[in-house]
Amino acid sequence: MANASDLRAIAMSLDGTEERPHFDRAAFRVKRIYATLAADGLMANVKLLPDEQLLKCEVASEIFSPVPNAWGKQGWTLVDLHEANIDDLRAVLEMAHAHAVR
Repeated sequence: MANASDLRAIAMSLDGTEERPHFDRAAFRVKRIYATLAADGLMANVKLLPDEQLLKCEVASEIFSPVPNAWGKQGWTLVDLHEANIDDLRAVLEMAHAHAVR
């Protein structure tokens, strides 16, 4: 089981990442935001490509689901930190970070 501290530590270890407030969330960004952490620390959103989102949601639906609105159609994906392990979290954050540095 991962938690908010794990997400923060992994994200901040990725090259060039800054943490800034974003409404009621913490946002992690390089050139653009690639992940946000809910204020309660239970859920995160990460920005994936739509095909990556589809694969993650099909393979591990207990961890990943599309954000339920137009943002989800753009690849924004919910991550249930309670269901994710550290390897799941690191992999998805590295994937989202790679897109944000381009």
